[in-house]
Amino acid sequence: MFILHGFLGMSDNWKTLGTQYSENGFEVHLIDQRNHGKSFHSDDFNYELLSDDVIHYMNHHSIPSAYVLGHSMGGKTAMQLATSHPDRVKKLIVADIAPKFYPPHHDFIFNGLSHLDFDNISDRREADDELSKHIKEKGIRQFLLKNLYWVEKDRLGFRFNFEVLKDRMEEIGENISGSAVYDGPALFLRGDRSEYIQPNDFAEIKRHFPKATIETIDKAGHWLHAENPKQFYEKSFTFLNS
Repeated sequence: MFILHGFLGMSDNWKTLGTQYSENGFEVHLIDQRNHGKSFHSDDFNYELLSDDVIHYMNHHSIPSAYVLGHSMGGKTAMQLATSHPDRVKKLIVADIAPKFYPPHHDFIFNGLSHLDFDNISDRREADDELSKHIKEKGIRQFLLKNLYWVEKDRLGFRFNFEVLKDRMEEIGENISGSAVYDGPALFLRGDRSEYIQPNDFAEIKRHFPKATIETIDKAGHWLHAENPKQFYEKSFTFLNS
């Protein structure tokens, strides 16, 4: 089972749920996508490349096919993977993203991150204090600050490729090909407090994924796997074993 994180996330975001799937029989691979986490940095960034990266990973580890779960950006990668290489995807789970174009909407995040001067910030508390001037939501700040690490003994930095991701924000909203279809089992999970998948998106989901079921996670926004992990796990695990 492969789990693909969202934009500016990393595999570690899925450690708790990944452990649950593993304890119940799945060999779980938590994958850092390019320009994120501990994966390589590259000036090239789009969903075809992100999908190809997963294929290279599968080939390298001699994995013929896998169950694939992707959240947000990772969900777009998973959709691209399933429609481009349907024989490599046993079942598809997409968390809170639809196969449509999303206008860029991360400007405020990059604006806040751009104010982190690591010449003058010596610890995470100082980074949070500075970031709080630009991003009021504590949960978003905590999510972003998980990307900080010690580049050197006394110097913090970002794990993600800040400059490339800032310059390629438009790619994050891109849709998969209009003619792309995956005819295998698919589950789309949406947060009841999220605006990412609306009822008027259901027909488009079904056009690309004719066997898809669409379910709602209660009391959850876009980070539905973190906001209601119990229900997220129950619905996804039931689908995987159906």
